[in-house]
Amino acid sequence: MNLRVSTDTRTLRPGDAFLALRGEHFDGHDFAAEALRRGAAMVIVDRPPPGIDCAAMLLVEDTLRAYMALAAAARRQFGGQVVAITGSAGKTTTKAFLAQLLEPAHPGRVLAARANENNEIGVSKLLLESAGDAHDVLVAEMGARHFGDIAALVAIARPDVGVLTNIGDAHLELMGSRERLADTKWALFGQGAEAVLNAQDAVSRERAGSLSQNVRWFAAVDDAAELDAYAELAAFTALVGERRLIHRCERMTQELDVNVRVPGRHNRANLAAALTAAAALCVSLETLAAEVPNVQLPAGRYDSISLEGGARLIYDAYNANASGMVAALDAFAAEAASRRIAVLASMAELGDESRSLHERVGEHAARSADLLVVTGEFADDFAAGARRAGLPADRIVRVDDNAGAAAWLRAHVRRDDVVLLKGSRKYRLEEIVRELQA
Repeated sequence: MNLRVSTDTRTLRPGDAFLALRGEHFDGHDFAAEALRRGAAMVIVDRPPPGIDCAAMLLVEDTLRAYMALAAAARRQFGGQVVAITGSAGKTTTKAFLAQLLEPAHPGRVLAARANENNEIGVSKLLLESAGDAHDVLVAEMGARHFGDIAALVAIARPDVGVLTNIGDAHLELMGSRERLADTKWALFGQGAEAVLNAQDAVSRERAGSLSQNVRWFAAVDDAAELDAYAELAAFTALVGERRLIHRCERMTQELDVNVRVPGRHNRANLAAALTAAAALCVSLETLAAEVPNVQLPAGRYDSISLEGGARLIYDAYNANASGMVAALDAFAAEAASRRIAVLASMAELGDESRSLHERVGEHAARSADLLVVTGEFADDFAAGARRAGLPADRIVRVDDNAGAAAWLRAHVRRDDVVLLKGSRKYRLEEIVRELQA
């Protein structure tokens, strides 16, 4: 599309069309006059905005639906390839890894969604930014909080390759059931995208037979003996520990040395997913292996922060669900430290299973940490699970808020301790980081 569509007057350029979206705390119609003052060529609205007497105006029934329709039109004009990534955990990290891996093969011509722009607005924005022939590959992230969300995004993006990282326990309260959650995620392949699936995800293994298109599998294992479990998979890519990359396709197997520098088996799985998707886009395995040491985690994922006095924080609180919590705790358990202290804030939107899932994470924390600090609505369930798994009660601390957690850490953290901060975004655990750095 030759016409740029902007939804934000702060980034609008002269000649853009301004489309007035509504959010929870704003209404773009209130900024239509400002957009025209800044040089917008026209405004797209679903009601005549105040303060505009004479301007080019397109009146539509619903501006969000119009935005998505424009994005679908942009997709039809895009001559490159689109990769869409979804999953209960790891989709933002996998997206970042894939964009980095593709860069050497498509320098300056890979466009990936920013931050977590993974809803109707974010996916539409990405597609509309693909105007012209400036890009070879678009990497879209697709999130789902409600039943059917992914199908709506796939309908406009029509991905060539779909990556499903896993199907876990996220947003169960809003989805209604695990089956509805799985159906929502599986819609990623509803427009025929080549499937990239996690060989270690039980739901994906169960459902793969329903697909008529090609399936490529990925996994992260600790040693070669674990590969036997995946011997029947025809197209399979795996990272073995941190040093080997295995790629099997059409009875031919390649093995290459790699140097994985991202922490945790869950991040190696995300990297394996990205490598598999890049291979589906015909990037050579040699090119990918050479780029593996350079990939970096996005901000807020297992950030290592040194503190004055010799302790270290690991901030991994961009968001949290049960599978992500367990994966972070597994990575944390491998940290070399005098003591490992896990600070866990509650998870959100888990519905009737909230208490049991928090208890399960608490049990896992008991096996991964020497001390456990808990906060949030389900802090007592974390604690109950940890006690049941054998962590003594005097090693479990309940705090009311981030200020309380920071105060406890200031008083008790010692040199060579490592502290994990993990919890739902709503608890803003970055406040603890700021307090401890002050």
